Amino acid sequence: MPAPETLTAFIIASVALIVVPGPSVLFVIGRSLSYGRRGGLMSVLGNGLGVLPLVAAVALGIGAIVAQSILLFTLIKILGAGYLIFLGVQAIRHRADGADNTAAVGTHRISPAVMLRQGFVVGVTNPKAIVFLVAVLPQFVSVSAGAVPAQIMLLGTIFVTIGLVCDAAWAVLAGSAQHWFARSPRRMIAARAAGGALMVGLGGGLALTGHRD
Repeated sequence: MPAPETLTAFIIASVALIVVPGPSVLFVIGRSLSYGRRGGLMSVLGNGLGVLPLVAAVALGIGAIVAQSILLFTLIKILGAGYLIFLGVQAIRHRADGADNTAAVGTHRISPAVMLRQGFVVGVTNPKAIVFLVAVLPQFVSVSAGAVPAQIMLLGTIFVTIGLVCDAAWAVLAGSAQHWFARSPRRMIAARAAGGALMVGLGGGLALTGHRD
């Protein structure tokens, strides 16, 4: 078990990292603009759940192998970036669906389960999360305290929880803006297209980043 001061330092470091808008925040904003507050929140939950297997992989030593392998890391990065681009394109293609029906605002004919699954895929293929969990998280582990895998799981779970809270706040804010857009079919279509374009740009940016960037 990490010492209390170590846990405090890790929480501060995690908050400092998470509050700065990054890939997860941009993904959540894009989803919220395209699918409303519920879509954003389900994407946040799925994204967080997707990071948990990465935490387990790091605890078992698999994460370090992936991070150190240019081939594996690049493969995961490309898959994740490609999936983000696919989701963005889908949002743009279907931007006019239900735009003139206030009852359909934010649903975009995608069930919460699908939104959750899509968020999970984005989370589990997030190269930024892999780098953080492999390079930063172990620095807060006390080897002398023993039970290193358990410490990593604890710290990783804390990191995911903080991420869920912060990203949920972004989802609520962006979702509220989407409701304003929903008052006009034209604004609604524009908001969905903007959200889709944001996800496409995010996917393209991740695909172009170098190994361990």
